Amino acid sequence: MAHEVEMINGVAQMAYAGALPWHGLGEAVSNDLTPQQMMEKAGLDWEVNKIPMNFTNSGGKLQTIPEKAALVRSSDSKVLDIVGEGWNPIQNTTAFNFFYEYVLAGDMEMHTAGSLKGGKHIWALAKVKESFDVFGEDTIESFVLFSNPHQYGKSADVRFTPIRVVCNNTLSMSLGQSADRSVRIGHATPFNPDSVKETLGIASEKFAKYKEMAEFLGSKKVSAESLLNYYNTVYPHSAKPVVNPTEAKQLSRPAKLCYDALETQPGAHFAEGSWWQAFNSVTYVTDHVQGNSAENRLHSQWFGGNQARKLKAAEVAVEMAAAS
Repeated sequence: MAHEVEMINGVAQMAYAGALPWHGLGEAVSNDLTPQQMMEKAGLDWEVNKIPMNFTNSGGKLQTIPEKAALVRSSDSKVLDIVGEGWNPIQNTTAFNFFYEYVLAGDMEMHTAGSLKGGKHIWALAKVKESFDVFGEDTIESFVLFSNPHQYGKSADVRFTPIRVVCNNTLSMSLGQSADRSVRIGHATPFNPDSVKETLGIASEKFAKYKEMAEFLGSKKVSAESLLNYYNTVYPHSAKPVVNPTEAKQLSRPAKLCYDALETQPGAHFAEGSWWQAFNSVTYVTDHVQGNSAENRLHSQWFGGNQARKLKAAEVAVEMAAAS
């Protein structure tokens, strides 16, 4: 079974504030830590250095590989990747300090941080002190996620992430308007946090739009036929065509998981029979059911295929609800 959360000497390189995360990993910490303290608790207080790559030729002479460098972790000299001369690493300290002024002002608090894929992917999640309730006590909280990969070809990014409290379902929504739905930070030039923070100012607007979407989906009833069509659209068959898309037995395996979870998922009683219930059955399955392990699901729900799946599920739900 593959492990996404990095383990060093049997210890998960992850820290969390509040209740034990659903994946059960990491060290519990208080919710009043500074970004620097959270970084240390998660075991991320190390740097990455670009080290020239050398080799010994057939004549025994030491030579340097041109325009290439090893990206080496300072804590244990582990090689994380091979990068070019123009690749500028974003240090963990820089990523965590991104949140410093918000935490100091009391607008955010550090929530979760950790290392994935053997140190190649670092993330920090901060809770924004903003939330809303829909359909009684169905609470949605606001978070900002900073992803900092130490890997060639991967960009850092900042995402607004609403989380449904009743089941910890997530849906990353970009702070920007780019097609890939994220504020990406490349490594060709030094990191400029001020430009990203300008975009961060629209996080409240994004959160308000998410509330509008939730209320809209909860106000629209979903028919049995539309529900099956919805699951078939989000999880289409990859092998054989669907004979009758209005029959549950014709659903693909992941679509069937969503269908079975519709009335059993946490919070199923909120806006029962609506598109909100249908949409959340998808986010529940992607975050808590699919995948070989909790570690795999943790990575996929924010950065992998399940993140794209949930965004598609939201878009399709709104389109079908509007047409109903």
